[in-house]
Amino acid sequence: MIKEKFFDRRNYIEILEKRIGSLKEGYRQNIAIIGEENVGKTSILSKFLDKFYDPRIITVYLEVRPESFQDLAKRFIGALLYNFLLNSGLNLREDLDFLVTKSAAYIPNTALKINFILNELSRRKKTNMVTELFNLPELIHQETGKFTVLFLDEFHNLENIGVKNLYREWSKLLILQKNTLYAITSSMMFKTRVILSKQLSLLFGNFEVINVEPFDMHTSGRYLDQRLPGLKMNPGLKDFIINFTGGYPLYLELISDALAARSGDARVNLGDILEGLLFDTSGILNQRFSNYLKRFLDASASNDYISILYLAASGRNRIKDIAHILHKQKKELNCRINYLLELDAITRSGDFLKVSDRLFAYWMRFVYQEKMRSLSYDAKSQKEKFHESIEELIQEFLNQSQKPLSNRVSELLQLFEDDLMQIERKKIRLNHFREVKPLAFNYRFLKDGLLGRSSDSLWIMAIKTDALTEQDIAEFSRECKKYHHKSQRKIIVSLKEIDPNARLRALEEKVWTWDLNNLNQILDLFSKPRVIA
Repeated sequence: MIKEKFFDRRNYIEILEKRIGSLKEGYRQNIAIIGEENVGKTSILSKFLDKFYDPRIITVYLEVRPESFQDLAKRFIGALLYNFLLNSGLNLREDLDFLVTKSAAYIPNTALKINFILNELSRRKKTNMVTELFNLPELIHQETGKFTVLFLDEFHNLENIGVKNLYREWSKLLILQKNTLYAITSSMMFKTRVILSKQLSLLFGNFEVINVEPFDMHTSGRYLDQRLPGLKMNPGLKDFIINFTGGYPLYLELISDALAARSGDARVNLGDILEGLLFDTSGILNQRFSNYLKRFLDASASNDYISILYLAASGRNRIKDIAHILHKQKKELNCRINYLLELDAITRSGDFLKVSDRLFAYWMRFVYQEKMRSLSYDAKSQKEKFHESIEELIQEFLNQSQKPLSNRVSELLQLFEDDLMQIERKKIRLNHFREVKPLAFNYRFLKDGLLGRSSDSLWIMAIKTDALTEQDIAEFSRECKKYHHKSQRKIIVSLKEIDPNARLRALEEKVWTWDLNNLNQILDLFSKPRVIA
């Protein structure tokens, strides 16, 4: 029996169901689903389309490729008509002439318009053809009352079909079409946000942006348990895999499949598994990342791009440090950084850079750079070095996991050097502390904390491993009043999801609340293992 590979993601499916259900009631809300490569956007659409059925709604999935407008138009028309005829009882063929002929019996006006479009395209005419093409679902609605949902996967590739003023034409349609819902997806997150905020920013027809995130820690853990039911894995190693993969479904799948395939081998270890995936020339992730890197190798200033990626991956990720190491002026370095940001290769948080794909960063650090540095063709020594690096990484993770949370946060605070970082659109100065010491609270549920003193500020922190309540906020706020400092920063770190009422109370008391995601964001910037809880 083949295992069900789709896992969790119910919240995204529910959004699609809700939006598409509202379409029939006269409320149309277009959707933009964005997320990094390998995060599972296409699998969400596939799962939804596999289960969805409504005789009044035509669902059309189209992968947008870099191709000519004529080829795109033919595929668009073919997919639209095929899905329109799906419940007609006809034996369908994936043949455009056949589909147009059969459709003419049900939607004669639409079929006439399709023949007109195909004729115009055969004469190389493109003017207004995007409008004509994307308006076909509205014609079908006029003739049948059916609604259409168009799923355009990697929609940004529309820019490569050779049509001038593409977004201007499309935006006019988006305002007028009431019976067609667009669900677009893109892995080019930076670019998509620019397109949506500039070219497709509309009074009516705006896109609701849905960010597809990797699995959270709890979901990653459940995923591994389901995929490896018979494997007695050290809980620390399971947590390491969650930390190592960052919760990306593809990476969790590949590692769990490799572990499952070798579960009968008593000598198998994680280092061997990761070597097969990341280090070996034939390893699926080694090949994937090598191909990904080629887009930078082929660009001018490729050495700068590779160097920035490597430095950010290996923990030297402060922009000022990168400028110093590469001997770059600020203007030139910013130009290189902006290029990498536009390709979503990196993200920026204040004065820090981070490689977007966590596993790609490890590959850059432990595989690519080591192979570049090697003075021999002997892969044996490189392989041994890779194993050593992975073992060190695992050991560091396990050692950190044993420490109390307050100790880990204390060590983190001691790494701050007055740099800026960003959490949820808020820029924060990470003050360089001359003193960091433990703080004890004499409350029933609020016990551990930290005090950080810098030359011009005082940080008072409380650490909570369980749920944060309004009472905690009130008690912490009272405690902070004992300290008289003109620049006081009050922060509570909580490992559990923070209740909305507690957040509201914290806002009133001017207390910052950092949940597990916020804490791990900061740990990432300092190349420290994440907290798995």
